[in-house]
Amino acid sequence: MRAIEITRPGPPEVLEWREVPDPRPDRGEVLIDVVAAGVNRADLLQRQGFYDPPPGAPPYPGLEVSGVVAEIGEDVEHVTPGDEVCALLAGGGYAERVAVPWQQVMPAPEGVRLVEVAGLPEVACTVWSNVFMAARLRRSETLLVHGGASGIGTFAIQLAKAFGSRVAATAGSAAKLERLKELGADETVDYHEEDFAERVAADVILDIIGAKYLSRNIRALRTGGRLVIIGLQGGAKAEIDLGALMAKRATVHGSTLRARPADEKGVIVRGVVDNVWPLISAGAVRPVVYAEVPMAEAAEAHRMMESGEHIGKILLVR
Repeated sequence: MRAIEITRPGPPEVLEWREVPDPRPDRGEVLIDVVAAGVNRADLLQRQGFYDPPPGAPPYPGLEVSGVVAEIGEDVEHVTPGDEVCALLAGGGYAERVAVPWQQVMPAPEGVRLVEVAGLPEVACTVWSNVFMAARLRRSETLLVHGGASGIGTFAIQLAKAFGSRVAATAGSAAKLERLKELGADETVDYHEEDFAERVAADVILDIIGAKYLSRNIRALRTGGRLVIIGLQGGAKAEIDLGALMAKRATVHGSTLRARPADEKGVIVRGVVDNVWPLISAGAVRPVVYAEVPMAEAAEAHRMMESGEHIGKILLVR
């Protein structure tokens, strides 16, 4: 088969479409003929040499795909050859085929093109596991989403609104803020112009920035609030005012998804299929796709993401 290889750590130009060995499904694995793969910021970090795949994962980037089941190994449940599916991966999505533990495979939700389905596994599992499982966002509470124009941000806004919550979101341009309002955001903040901590009081904050926003995030939390940190675009180290945290009886939760074991991912996946897929099939939540790029041109997709101009997901299409 062919796959995108990272020839050396570096800029997008180090990504090359090459022939590589065909994967085979081991016990408990599903082999998928890939139709499309989602591009995530983690892929850029891997390309730059900062985020190696977990042990045993394919070396090629790509944390989510959609496609058709080609073959199954022994002891696989709920999946049969010919099924249209999507999957959450530890790596290997930028390829014509990928083998993945069956627990991480989901049926493609109805009412969405199979190509667009590739943009759902990572955002759906990230938002469900962090906003709803970990932070326990409730109806009528306020969720603050940083990076609202990202794939995760556009999905979190829609899902929280579908569950009856109020949503505030940050972004860096008027065009992005307008799109977030169209997706359901009740309040938007241009982080270039305003301090979100002066504008928003939130019960739950979904944060991709990290250190740079830590003190302001705590200021923005209501009493009993929950801060979930899922990214470190603004740095990894910061001082925390424990007094302010204690006074608000707030919690700070850090989370990653990629390296979790298959059974743990399976719990998240089942929650997504049971609780999120019906909303997608009903049209209450939709994938927001910015661009579809041929997989062989993955370098262009990475340049597109690095520009910061996109709203929603960038997909690589076979």
